[in-house]
Amino acid sequence: MPRFDLPLPELQDYRPEVREPADFDAFWTSTLDESRAVAQPPQLEKVDTPFATLDVYDVTFSGYAGDAVKGWLTVPRSADGPLPAVVEFNGYNGGRGIPVERIGWASAGYAHFLMDTRGQGSTWGSGGATPDPHPTGPSVPGFMTRGIEDPESYYYRRVYTDAALAIDAVRAMSQVDAEKVSVVGGSQGGGIAIAAAGLSSGLVAAMPDVPFLCHFERAVGLTDTDPYQEIVRYLSVYRGAEERVFDTLSYFDGVNHAARATAPGLFSVGLLDPICPPSTVYAAFNRYGASDKAIEVYAHNQHEGGQSYQWVAQTAFLASKL
Repeated sequence: MPRFDLPLPELQDYRPEVREPADFDAFWTSTLDESRAVAQPPQLEKVDTPFATLDVYDVTFSGYAGDAVKGWLTVPRSADGPLPAVVEFNGYNGGRGIPVERIGWASAGYAHFLMDTRGQGSTWGSGGATPDPHPTGPSVPGFMTRGIEDPESYYYRRVYTDAALAIDAVRAMSQVDAEKVSVVGGSQGGGIAIAAAGLSSGLVAAMPDVPFLCHFERAVGLTDTDPYQEIVRYLSVYRGAEERVFDTLSYFDGVNHAARATAPGLFSVGLLDPICPPSTVYAAFNRYGASDKAIEVYAHNQHEGGQSYQWVAQTAFLASKL
């Protein structure tokens, strides 16, 4: 694929103005307070696996509005004492799968928690286990326009709240050192990781990989691929709804959440990425609130980014912060 976005030197200086609601912080404070007020302690049930060196737990924790959200906690069996933890968020329409699929972080000595993304899990992987019981108005198939009429009803309000409360839940687990929690995710998971970093304090690190959900207005006008095209299809029917739609999305834009993050950050970007265009990634990275930040650049890769190379870079980055 040919290069279609800004040259790298311009990307490195790309700091666009994006919509930021005057009540952004108040909106998220009240949203999280309401859900924390009805949260219950996480429930863990050990499951059988073929692993000789790892233990896996089926976790249920309280997310948005007290909804039950699922996840897998995987820990080294030989661990002595609470462990630093990595909370991982999933890519678009993937579920938590089955409890044998993600063992890298636990094998490296961490407590690893993989959060299921509500309502998702039916496009790739091995399925999800968390429903999204909240009704919304008319939307394009997919998740990008569910409840987009208003930030109160927008789908990602529930997902971002789940992510912040997943961190709360992990910190409450006996297997975890509550002072040593980090977040990670690729694509949609990267965007959720940015939001979680902006909504949570005291994280050791945030490691968004080729993050989605950043700089919506540019992405919608620049790429012709899904999931951003879901918004285009919605606007092609609801003519004249641009202001309302982008006002809603401004509460969920990774650029605004990145500006509020304080944990050391390691991003990645594929300069040929047609799904999460490089300028949208750099818009969030350049606004990221921590001075301790870096970005891995994969000049000849698309949305796959660095794959295993990036995971190795993440392990080195996280180890340097602990």
